[in-house]
Amino acid sequence: MSTAEAVKNKTYDIAFIALFAVLIAICSWISIPMAVPFTMQTFAVFLSVGVLGGRRGTLAVLVYILMGAVGLPVFAGFSGGIGILATSTGGYIIGFLFSALVMWGLEILLGRKTWALALAMVLGLIVCYAFGTAWFLLVYTRNSGAVGLGTVLGWCVFPFIIPDLVKIAMALALGRRMSAVMNRIR
Repeated sequence: MSTAEAVKNKTYDIAFIALFAVLIAICSWISIPMAVPFTMQTFAVFLSVGVLGGRRGTLAVLVYILMGAVGLPVFAGFSGGIGILATSTGGYIIGFLFSALVMWGLEILLGRKTWALALAMVLGLIVCYAFGTAWFLLVYTRNSGAVGLGTVLGWCVFPFIIPDLVKIAMALALGRRMSAVMNRIR
């Protein structure tokens, strides 16, 4: 590969990472307020890693989180700032990064076949739920008093399982089409 081709590839990588970080932000603004807001962020995280692959998709998620941490209003409800990450729901946002890392790891182990991506997305979702729920319990208990795990799961996980599985299916279907188009662009 020539130097010009390498520079062109890096430029495309940067542009695609930025584009998908912005897509995650836009999807976070599609929100139904609840204890943990119902948004399309998880869809965008799955789509990012599904289309861009593990490395670039994880970087897109990291860029999204950093944009919010420095105060850009990219989180649900047009919010931003490091303080949002410290709230009881901030663990789910940080959990997106762990979700992407799990998906990347499974991509390395199993490849990018549709069944492998679906498995990676489901396991990534479970990791996001686990990290976010543990964070929610810790912060909520510190700020408001003790609460049971079953109660928190009822607020933060159970209502989201079916919608998140639908988002995974949508990300798989749309991701294949987008990957084909992006491969033609490169």
